[in-house]
Amino acid sequence: MAFDSLSDKLQNVFKKLRSKGVLTEADVKEALKEVKMALLEADVNFKVVKKFIYSVTERAVGQNVLTSLTPGQMVIKIVNEEMISLMGDETTEIAFKPSNEITVIMMCGLQGAGKTTTCAKLGGKFKQKGKSPLLVACDVYRPAAIKQLQINGEKQGVPVFAMGDNNKPVNIAKAAIEHAKKNNQNVVILDTAGRLHIDEGMMDELIEIKNNVDVFQSILVVDSMTGQDAVNVAETFNNKIGIDGVILTKLDGDTRGGAALSIRAVTGKPILYVGMGEKLSDLEQFYPDRMASRILGMGDILTLIDKAQSQIDEEKAMELEKKLRKAEFDFNDFLEQIDQMKKMGGISSLMSMLPGMNNQLKDVEIDDDAFKPFEAIIYSMTKEERANPSLLNPSRKNRIAKGAGVDIAQVNRMVKQFEQSKKMMKQMSGMMNAKGKKGRFKLPFGF
Repeated sequence: MAFDSLSDKLQNVFKKLRSKGVLTEADVKEALKEVKMALLEADVNFKVVKKFIYSVTERAVGQNVLTSLTPGQMVIKIVNEEMISLMGDETTEIAFKPSNEITVIMMCGLQGAGKTTTCAKLGGKFKQKGKSPLLVACDVYRPAAIKQLQINGEKQGVPVFAMGDNNKPVNIAKAAIEHAKKNNQNVVILDTAGRLHIDEGMMDELIEIKNNVDVFQSILVVDSMTGQDAVNVAETFNNKIGIDGVILTKLDGDTRGGAALSIRAVTGKPILYVGMGEKLSDLEQFYPDRMASRILGMGDILTLIDKAQSQIDEEKAMELEKKLRKAEFDFNDFLEQIDQMKKMGGISSLMSMLPGMNNQLKDVEIDDDAFKPFEAIIYSMTKEERANPSLLNPSRKNRIAKGAGVDIAQVNRMVKQFEQSKKMMKQMSGMMNAKGKKGRFKLPFGF
């Protein structure tokens, strides 16, 4: 996960600060020297690091901080606030034209940044927001680009406009807008061609589109794994064609994360979204405060809540709660819980958003396929057995084990844990009722 190394180093610095009851100016400066090295190693732009450390130092060595009751916590608070400021004090949304006017969004970037997939991800986001998007295949150079956009558009339920690879991109863009007018589509997303590196031909093509089409937003897609190069690319694109915002892809990968901390400061343009995986749903709104919290190892509970709210059906959750209170949940409910967790990004993604978890679990390998044997066992049951676990006698368990390709001991262990969970939930429900409180249990199993 991006920022893991940086998070670990910053947490070690903060641990030292918190352990001291009294801080001197020398203590703060020594700690910030370590912060500086951690940021540079994370590939943050050196000018950005210099300015950041200067701002933190100015605030942190003040008398009101050093003489406070918890100076260590105060310094951490200042680092957090300055990091938020570095990435943009507030969340920036992609702008749309008023009423039902067509908003043209030109997506640009280097080849391999994930631009075509991001176009489809955005189309899906806009559709969820009640817009009527149209994806436009303007990349006439890469053989698979048009087909890729069509496949991903179909998965998202978003129409794709294409004219093959024998037309100029500017003409495709013009025709797409006319098509959108006739079909009541109010957001046109242009998937333009990328190159292996920045060249004049690519820039001229983008400028030609902007000169002939009313582009309302120019958005740059940048591969965060390229580190400092990502910042240089953003700066060049902004200087040449003018961009309104940036989408960072592959932030879930083994990247040092420096691009996220540098782009806003270098270009003055906001980060709009971040790509956190290969699935078409893996595109998150960028919240500077939440990202700072994750980098500093404080977790990201708000994004976790957003994921839960977008994936969990409230009626089903209420129904499950009633079952839990009566200890009536069955294996069908378990399968549903596993499916919801997958939609929210899997165990490792959810754990990474909990405060302090990255540090605690850095040496623990979290297997997102851990539930596969359970799923195989449950799918080997009959409908009656799933709905009524008490039917599971030894002969049935043997049949299920063979069907799932597991040992009978695994089936027995899962059934035992299942029964223990039911008892625990009934006890917890009784305790909650006794206190006059309501609780909602989303994931009943403690495997």
